[in-house]
Amino acid sequence: MSDTAPSSPSPPPGRAFPPEETLPPERARELGYELGLRGDEYDRIEATLGRIPTVAELGMYSVMWSEHCSYKSSKIHLRGLAHDEPWVIAGPGENAGVVDVGDGIAVAFKIESHNHPSYVEPFQGAATGVGGILRDIFTMGARPIAVMDPLRFGDPGGWTDGAGVPHEPDALQRHLVDGVVRGVGHYGNCVGVPNIGGEVVFDATYAGNPLTNVLAIGVMDRDRLQLAKAEEVGHLAVLLGSATGRDGIGGASVLASQEFDAGLDAKRPNVQVGDPFAEKLLIECCLELYERDLISGIQDMGAAGIACSTSELASAASLGMDVDLDRVHLREPSMASWEILCSESQERMLALVAPERLAEVEEVAARWGVPAAVIGEVVEGDALRLTRRGELVADLPARSLADEGPTYDRPRERPGWLDDYAEVVAEDLDARLPGGTPDVTAGRSSRTMEEAALAFLASPNVASKRWVFEQYDQHVLAGTVLGPGMADAGVVRLPDSRRAVACSTDGNGLWCELDPIEGTRRVVAEAFRNVAATGARPLATTNCLNFGNPERPEIMWQLAASIAAMGESCRTLGVPVTGGNVSLYNETQGRAIHPTPVVGILGVLADAEDALGLAFEDVGDLVFLLGAPTVPGLAGSELQRWLGAPLGGVLAPVDLDLEGAIAEVLHEAARAGLLSSAHDVGSGGLLVALAESCVAGDVGVEVDLSAAGVAETGGAGDELSATQQLFSESPGRVLVTVPSTHVRALAQLCGDAEVPLTDVGTVGGNRLRVRGLVDLDLEEVRSAFEGGLTALLEG
Repeated sequence: MSDTAPSSPSPPPGRAFPPEETLPPERARELGYELGLRGDEYDRIEATLGRIPTVAELGMYSVMWSEHCSYKSSKIHLRGLAHDEPWVIAGPGENAGVVDVGDGIAVAFKIESHNHPSYVEPFQGAATGVGGILRDIFTMGARPIAVMDPLRFGDPGGWTDGAGVPHEPDALQRHLVDGVVRGVGHYGNCVGVPNIGGEVVFDATYAGNPLTNVLAIGVMDRDRLQLAKAEEVGHLAVLLGSATGRDGIGGASVLASQEFDAGLDAKRPNVQVGDPFAEKLLIECCLELYERDLISGIQDMGAAGIACSTSELASAASLGMDVDLDRVHLREPSMASWEILCSESQERMLALVAPERLAEVEEVAARWGVPAAVIGEVVEGDALRLTRRGELVADLPARSLADEGPTYDRPRERPGWLDDYAEVVAEDLDARLPGGTPDVTAGRSSRTMEEAALAFLASPNVASKRWVFEQYDQHVLAGTVLGPGMADAGVVRLPDSRRAVACSTDGNGLWCELDPIEGTRRVVAEAFRNVAATGARPLATTNCLNFGNPERPEIMWQLAASIAAMGESCRTLGVPVTGGNVSLYNETQGRAIHPTPVVGILGVLADAEDALGLAFEDVGDLVFLLGAPTVPGLAGSELQRWLGAPLGGVLAPVDLDLEGAIAEVLHEAARAGLLSSAHDVGSGGLLVALAESCVAGDVGVEVDLSAAGVAETGGAGDELSATQQLFSESPGRVLVTVPSTHVRALAQLCGDAEVPLTDVGTVGGNRLRVRGLVDLDLEEVRSAFEGGLTALLEG
């Protein structure tokens, strides 16, 4: 625990607490334990207050000192992500990161998790995840213009893997997929914000703990930034939005800060219930309040509800606040004080208003149909005092809740299983596919490489996620330039501007399970490369760190190592971390998920017309591999998973300096109009990249890898096998198409930047042909790629 001294104890209340709030010492400690407080944490509370805490105070401390709210296991490591750049306007500690994108425009963006609620109640868990991240964005003063949803589930079954093993349908996983996707779509579609991309990954590691991460983007005038801070004594605390109910009570402490056990049904009431139509009205109300400069501070009422918003607003300004809980609109009048304080009912905000502006604020709220109630006032001192029915129910230092919670430097131990993984020879998968090393025959499939390729393209993780993203409105607001499946990153135009922003979310649990350090570096590089492939200049990073139980030293080592690697990678690439989320205890009955840091990177295009998609479009264009040569890269690959091979091997390292150079070449080439398309070679390797570009452009390609098939690390003349050439996931490669008239200019750009460029083929015809390796009919490719997941989930 941190040895920082707690705030000075608040003075004893002037009058006694009501009987329902007072507890005998033994019962108070017992209740603290039931609410998730450790014994030493309870002792710290007593020392801070100088007395036994009330029931309401215990409720407030339990949620504010939970892992979800306090980051008590991760914050000493998160400090290593610090990285300032002049274009960052707001960074870690605010509701969302904000960056300057030029022309007086700022963009807010952030990613959050709603993992545990989405397992307990998939539809509402996912829906309220969207609502929560949207509030983070418009709390900063920005109008939401896009969302993205990186999702991870267990194996839905209903397919046969590359080893010929049938995977039986799993009703639970299909229920989770259906509920989460419907929840994301319902909330975003009703609010009217386009979904421009994301991820869907299936792996057994997520069977008992799916991941629902949601990213949102908003736009604002650079000088309209709103902050969560009380500015003046005497300003009024106005609760805006929906009435407060019992839904979501304990969401931060019960759902998000504990691993799952057998008591799943008992946790169902802890899931919030969302109303996207109320959220839409709240957005418009708040944006008008900002436009008319009617408020002095504002805070989203998300995790920990009133307890969080009041303490954070007061603490940020080193002031206090008096709050009257009788003024809070309630859905259930029988609610206890602690329930009112800890409720996570959705679509609520707490605004600070000068008394002379209150009438105007109430008028704006009434016009938008948003309930508004004055529930408190900013006062001198540091005390947060709350009353109910005229009696004091809590009196505590605001900073002790918001800023002085426990900090743990938990034990860390490098997992021994990492050495076991490293001993696996991952690059010998040739034996399981046609066209492998001639002297290896054991276990080889009797099918042709074409048959294997089509089956691979139809597998759940490789196949198009059209079944998912077609349930989302991708074009509402009319700003989407490139949506799901059209490019490596979503691209959305900024209102009243030629500018656009591109954003990609990326994660890879297999890579990070094998090596949390190199895996994280590769995840950051892939998100960076995906944004660059649209022609955008990458600017900043947000992250969602999905890990298991930090009280296990091996898990804590994974988390700390991943954070350190992320900080180093983002500094090297010049994309500072502006905020994010830590989601721990992602495990069920002692089985943790693979470490899954999900990275979102935002970039800017000076002209939306310069944005590059991934589709092959123009017959006769030349195809080039830009960047690093292909090297053995099957460790932690999609092929390894599809074949049912043992997970393991050593990850091919990423060259971050080369990644930076690749991004600069892509940006300059897009701005000069030299490229027709660009597509990262990532999950599934070159075969998948070619298939995606062919299907998107409805045209074939002829590829000859003879000039690109030498393994840099394999010694002079060592040829890569067919398996490696088609499926290697070695980093630092981008597939680009170029009109013949622009080849010389592109070659000059690459030469100046010292970025390798290799001519590998030509766009045209109706086949996907890689000479000497695979020859596929385009319609068969389309049928496998676009029909695989749809047939599986609808069958």
